[in-house]
Amino acid sequence: MATAPRPRTSTREPEELGSRLADWLGTRLPGAKVTNVSVPGSNGMSSETLLFDIEHPDTPLRACALRLAADPAAYTVFPTYDMPRQHRVMSLVAEHTDLPVPRVQWLEADPGPLGAPFFVMARAEGRVPPDVMPYTYEGNWLHAATDAERGVLQEASISLLARLHDQFPAKVAEFLLPEGEGTPLRRHVDAQRAYYSWVVGGLAPSPLIERAFARLEELWPRDEGPAVLNWGDARIGNVIYDGFTPVAVLDWEMAAYAPREVDLGWTVYLHRFFQDLTVGFGQPGLPDFLRREDLERRYAELTGHTPQDMEFHTLYAALRHGIVMLRIAYRQAHFGEVEVPADPDSLILHHASLAAMVQGTYW
Repeated sequence: MATAPRPRTSTREPEELGSRLADWLGTRLPGAKVTNVSVPGSNGMSSETLLFDIEHPDTPLRACALRLAADPAAYTVFPTYDMPRQHRVMSLVAEHTDLPVPRVQWLEADPGPLGAPFFVMARAEGRVPPDVMPYTYEGNWLHAATDAERGVLQEASISLLARLHDQFPAKVAEFLLPEGEGTPLRRHVDAQRAYYSWVVGGLAPSPLIERAFARLEELWPRDEGPAVLNWGDARIGNVIYDGFTPVAVLDWEMAAYAPREVDLGWTVYLHRFFQDLTVGFGQPGLPDFLRREDLERRYAELTGHTPQDMEFHTLYAALRHGIVMLRIAYRQAHFGEVEVPADPDSLILHHASLAAMVQGTYW
């Protein structure tokens, strides 16, 4: 991305992973052959993905994707990577909803075979709105689409969120509730505070993030609403599309049991993050796409639930994303790619929009 140096993506060697994968698969499918191993170029800052094909007469699974927990030695973005949890969430979503979730297959909790736990799932074919350069920049398939085509994608994408929240039995998602006391929203925020403390442990804290946490308390919803299964990283960059139709919903590592608006706020803000960056670099971006008012209105029409306290929830999304950005920046410093400035807030790419949300001047 033009806004910052590209961070080091992986400390792993794809060829070695492919060889070790073939050895492991032989214990599950004797005689199976692993071919066409590849690693997408954006891998490494969180869980990694390995793409490969299986040649074996006794399995219907041919085109595969392997989701591998981050290398513990690679200054990981998150403190833990619970692959059994992700495997369970995806299995349950497939069981209880009509969302196009990739069919999960094998789970390997032992870090021995590949150096970290992983699971294997069916691979979907299609295209994904790019993060680098963002889909709001010129020069990619989504930016080049017509307004009508982007409208189809927007409608289909907000429908994913509505259907997930409506169809999945909330009670079944309670295993995702963090330990602690209080409501699901309170526990979710407390878990983010703990994550922030881990990020800045022994390093310079962010005054802006700490002000944002304080502002959340001032804006705290009087009625938090019921908790549901949250996708967690609910954004179009985690969907594979056939044309403009979703064919696979990916990246469930941030799944949670929380109010509907936590997911919706993330969807709204993650688009704004890209849109604001694009405008800041002199391009118009996609100002009529994924607008907050349109998403809120359509979500209400689809579910009968009118989103509440969205200033709180969009601020919370921007705050959470800010913590991730701070961790990524400190990761870059760890690998000698950037120098840590005197003001740690400047490490957060969207510090200006986060500050505006804290001040109540963004929307």
